[in-house]
Amino acid sequence: MSSKNSTKAGFFIDGNSTKQDVDLESGKKIQAWVDYDGLKSQLNVTLSLYSQKPNTPILSIPLNLESVFHDFMYVGFSASTGVLASSHYIFGWSFNTSGKAQSFDLNSLPSIPKAKKNHKSFIIGVSIAAFLTLVIVAIVGVIKKMKNKDEIEEWELDVGPHRYSYKELNRATKGFREEELLGFGGFGSVYKGVLCNLPDSKTLVVAVKRISNESKHGMRAFVSEISTIGRLRHRNLVQLLGWCRKRDDLLLVYEFMANGSLDKYIYDDPIITLNWEQRFKIIKDVARGLLYLHEEWQQTVLHRDIKAGNVLLDSELNGHLGDFGLAKLCEHGSNTSTTKVVGTLGYLAPELTRTGKPTTNSDVFAFGALLLEVVCGRRPTEPKALPEELILVDWVWDKWRQGVVLEVVDKRLKGEFDEVEVLVVVKLGLMCSSNAPSARPPMRQIVKYLEGEVPLPENLAPPCDGGDKGSYGIEFEDYVHSYPSSSALDNVSNGSVRSDN
Repeated sequence: MSSKNSTKAGFFIDGNSTKQDVDLESGKKIQAWVDYDGLKSQLNVTLSLYSQKPNTPILSIPLNLESVFHDFMYVGFSASTGVLASSHYIFGWSFNTSGKAQSFDLNSLPSIPKAKKNHKSFIIGVSIAAFLTLVIVAIVGVIKKMKNKDEIEEWELDVGPHRYSYKELNRATKGFREEELLGFGGFGSVYKGVLCNLPDSKTLVVAVKRISNESKHGMRAFVSEISTIGRLRHRNLVQLLGWCRKRDDLLLVYEFMANGSLDKYIYDDPIITLNWEQRFKIIKDVARGLLYLHEEWQQTVLHRDIKAGNVLLDSELNGHLGDFGLAKLCEHGSNTSTTKVVGTLGYLAPELTRTGKPTTNSDVFAFGALLLEVVCGRRPTEPKALPEELILVDWVWDKWRQGVVLEVVDKRLKGEFDEVEVLVVVKLGLMCSSNAPSARPPMRQIVKYLEGEVPLPENLAPPCDGGDKGSYGIEFEDYVHSYPSSSALDNVSNGSVRSDN
């Protein structure tokens, strides 16, 4: 948003031209009026600490909003905290399209809640975009019923691959029938679909993610995926084929992964047991995909949710990294500006809980957890395990230190595995799990280790070196009551947890 005009908050006392300033941090109730006259193309903004509206507005500008108003549209307001933390309380608002809207008696409105003890008082902010009491008088003509068609906004013209029609996807998924449901998670549900009437007269099986409009991450995840994965091209990334948006329905169309997600094959009672050769190949597939994201695309893509549930397997059990709902872009050599801690329990790098800033190193930490769980056939954290086996990386390190690390290998392999390859993956998993971000190898080096192009270093430092002792147990505890993770494009829902603010 760019501001057309601004002025210091205040109001004019009736009967004279004296301006009384309004302290936006005072915690007092403020009434605001936004009046737009479509015939005169005039916008007036008036503030007051009292119930009666002053005769003179604090801000008055000529403004033609003809291009903004539509036959059918939503009227609302938003709030921003600026550089300081604050809380905004909206006690009432009214709206009228053909005359004066109702003003409020401030004395009859509720009082502002008191701040909790031992905390600083809340800062109450107000701006033209966000008002405690908002009154809009707009002469915009007759509001017509919106036609039943897909909406296209300006930002949608610049993102993503092919745009499908809602009718096309509704038909492909048979009306999003429950029988076509593949899985569901924090961002919505995934359905199997069959696209017909393609240019070559063939059919195409796809996975359609229907992002929940009840999820607070819904639109954010939708825009993130079509603006990132929509432009990525790599054989080890799940390909986004297209998308669709119709009112509250947000749909993403992916290539179909016939064998679902990796977690189905390594946890609990898998459908089939992957042999070591298959597991090692999947690990290398994901490593190549992650290398592309970090170093080989035009920008650095931080995935931020690498885990077995987001590794998809095609009909030949090739590994593909998917679910870019939390992905962030940044220029090579720089860091993203976000400070939101997101991810899944057991895969969150320790430094994220202190800085909140994701980096390629934090992605590598999650990849290290993935390496260990593929070898061991268990999750990074197992609440029901023995105390010494609760945290996977701690348990593996203890076995490595004792010289019996092969005891951690998944018993379902029945001893049939390449010991040299297993030791490489375990050692690499421990290196990636270091508490010190600088001690983790970059993805290009990891790929070289996995391909056998360079040997791993002989000495291995404990993962907890370079960080807070015991951080694996303490810092991860903060995320136990977090949001459920998003589901991969498979037929099993994921049971891990997510943290976000």
